[in-house]
Amino acid sequence: GWHGPMGAHLQLQGSTDMADMDQQPQQDLSGAAAGKKIHEIAKDARMCMFATDVTNFPGDVRPMAIQKVDDDGTFWFLSSSASEKNRDIAKDPRVIVTCQNDDKYEYLAVSGTATVHTDRATIDKYWTALASAWFDGKDDPRVTVLRGTPNAGHYWQTTSGKIVSFVKMSFAAVTGSKTSDGGVDGELNV
Repeated sequence: GWHGPMGAHLQLQGSTDMADMDQQPQQDLSGAAAGKKIHEIAKDARMCMFATDVTNFPGDVRPMAIQKVDDDGTFWFLSSSASEKNRDIAKDPRVIVTCQNDDKYEYLAVSGTATVHTDRATIDKYWTALASAWFDGKDDPRVTVLRGTPNAGHYWQTTSGKIVSFVKMSFAAVTGSKTSDGGVDGELNV
């Protein structure tokens, strides 16, 4: 079996881009399997980097606490209605989310769209006590919930977590090597 990082594109909706062909095996996932791969990696990541205004380089990027990731790969966040990210999403709903679990050598980057929810039931569902650091309780009128729906991306995983896997992955990253690092690469299409 493979003991290095597995990497794969995540294609969730309608993209026809093909994975770059190199010397790594391809592992393409589609439909529910793509969403489950996102959930598998992101559920252990408490934080992510969340990018908005993605067509205007360099866009706006900030760390965000992940409230929940559904089995289909949908992300949920708490956000202020007065925030730059909410203003960006109102103009352009396209977003990019990146996560990492360094202890497992798991990495995820997905692009998709975000929607803003202000209904009481959704706020109640995703509110946590930690959010009180940013809001005056869950009845604060600025509280909104962001739903991130992924449509494409890329993931990297190791199957063993061995240090040698990390060294190989780092070497490939530094050198741009396309030789196999013992992983798998492929697309996800939901």
